[in-house]
Amino acid sequence: MTDSSLQDPDQDQLREAVRQRYAAAATRVTREHVAADSDLPVLDAGSCCSSSSSGCGCGTSTASAGPITSDLYAIDEVADLPSAAVLASLGCGNPTALAELKAGETVLDLGSGGGIDVLLSARRVGPTGFAFGLDMTDEMLALAEQNRQAQGVSNVTFLKGHIEQIPLPDDSVDVVISNCVINLSGDKPRVLREAFRVLKPGGRFAVSDVVVQGELPGDLRKNMELWAGCIAGALEEHTYRQLLADAGFEAVGVEVTRVYDSRDLAASECCGDGLSTQSGFSELSAAGGRLVSAFVRGAKPGDHTSRSMGVEPSG
Repeated sequence: MTDSSLQDPDQDQLREAVRQRYAAAATRVTREHVAADSDLPVLDAGSCCSSSSSGCGCGTSTASAGPITSDLYAIDEVADLPSAAVLASLGCGNPTALAELKAGETVLDLGSGGGIDVLLSARRVGPTGFAFGLDMTDEMLALAEQNRQAQGVSNVTFLKGHIEQIPLPDDSVDVVISNCVINLSGDKPRVLREAFRVLKPGGRFAVSDVVVQGELPGDLRKNMELWAGCIAGALEEHTYRQLLADAGFEAVGVEVTRVYDSRDLAASECCGDGLSTQSGFSELSAAGGRLVSAFVRGAKPGDHTSRSMGVEPSG
């Protein structure tokens, strides 16, 4: 497959850029969450692409949220979660709501950050279920464990590792979720193969991610700051579908949940060297392309796969 969305930068360089941004986000949340949960403002704190002075991927001020991550969770969903978990939310969707988690299931969150989706998953699967969170950033893992303890939940474990090499055995989880993290990887085919490996037969892949409809211009693909900010590494929709099929998934689907205005993205400070990136967003829009958040799903073949996904297998 020769697709521009697979021409990723050096993986070690990319991983370090992402680690630095998300470590900074965790450190800032740890330092700044002094308000009680009841005093929290609107839930647009932090984003993949915030307009804070820190650039893409690590904003935590509710006053500086960017166009990707505002208004992802309902107030009643997070009202009783630790404020640090909410403030450290850096996703682009709400996979726990869309995945239709069931009591007793085992869930794995790839790139779990401060733990918001793991804690929500643990609530949904109940005391007979279990939720794993996987992250590579020590500062995020420490924050997530702090949030777990504050929440007082026992059916949660946070693991250190990379999503390209999941530290769990084959056929060990019912559902793999992720929130705007797979686009950050420099080896997406391997991530999807690993997700397939750890899923039980009939298990579900249910992630929120930034997706390109059309083709992202080269100027945007080459911008490392936009990689760390969830834009430059976004897969083109047809590529995402093909990679899932290549990994062995069936019942593949891509459901758009939010469409981003290229003018808003170009105007946000996450765009780094403004002129070239603004030109790139204009080129994308002029060609009829767009960046979206999407709920991306697939299923590992097995009993009741189609019914568990709520869709018919693709032929």
